[in-house]
Amino acid sequence: MPENEQIGQPNIGVVGAGAWGTALAQLSAKAGSKVTLWARERDVVTKINAEHKNEIFLKGVELSKNVRATTNLADIVGNEFIFIVVPAQFIRSVLIELKKYILDSAVLVLCAKGIEQSSGKLMTEVVSEIMPKSPLVVLSGPTFAREVAQGLPSAVTIASKYQQITKRLSGVIGQTTFRPYASPDIVGAEIGGALKNVFAIACGITTGRKMGDNARAALITRSLSEMVRYGESYGAERSTMMGLCGLGDLILTCSSIQSRNLSLGIAIGEGKTVEESMANRVTVAEGYYTSSVLAKICRDKNIDMPIVMAVNDILHEGKNIDNVIGNLLNRPFVSEI
Repeated sequence: MPENEQIGQPNIGVVGAGAWGTALAQLSAKAGSKVTLWARERDVVTKINAEHKNEIFLKGVELSKNVRATTNLADIVGNEFIFIVVPAQFIRSVLIELKKYILDSAVLVLCAKGIEQSSGKLMTEVVSEIMPKSPLVVLSGPTFAREVAQGLPSAVTIASKYQQITKRLSGVIGQTTFRPYASPDIVGAEIGGALKNVFAIACGITTGRKMGDNARAALITRSLSEMVRYGESYGAERSTMMGLCGLGDLILTCSSIQSRNLSLGIAIGEGKTVEESMANRVTVAEGYYTSSVLAKICRDKNIDMPIVMAVNDILHEGKNIDNVIGNLLNRPFVSEI
């Protein structure tokens, strides 16, 4: 029964009204839930409530009347599931404020992808630090917000150590065009989503430099190797990295101009400065922030991730693009496995 509240459908809160948060709100409303969508921007809230549109972040998508927007985090109280969809670097400050209003029993569904720059912590670690009693789910996978909001077929991983929660959430948001697959590997689901943004910037740079399809295919494959290496150092399952939230998300983000991170890399590869490429962006390219803290972690933990280091050298160390690419291509020949 789309657009109507179904028996057993919980109320849902979505914190963050960017493209992905708005798409998840629309998805949940279509499944039959009443959704409260929190945004920091008052004009976004006004437009959603008056015209059922988010023209700033998800232009051209008609939203369900079951989506109600607010600027008051207190309005999120009482929802069974709360989707956390603010950019990774703002997660901590928003959660500290949100903690005042929600019950410990509310399930937090973490949808942000990144690593906190100030601490080097994964988003799940930040959430657990601030709200240690709240059940936690990671939702990640190869999804563009617009396609989800339009009802085009998509599939995601939902990871939690609580099997009954993943089953419940699958029933709440799962649809013929939105297929959730459950996993107990929370860390693996999160790492895939965070790292793919950095690799997408690398693919964008090679695209901007017109290095060809062979180079992009090789880069995606070697990026997967680095993702697996990093994930296993945190105890993640290799099979998770090969699934929707790892390989699937990597392929999508590295292959479509819809990707904010790929488009950032293309601009840099075509000759724009990092500052020019980052200026006037309405949406956040998480890979820019993740690359610097990821490079530091790799150095500190001695994890060999040459693609990550190359992206950091270009974005944050001011090194010449062609020299960085040359150094990467001139690495010693080694066994693939």
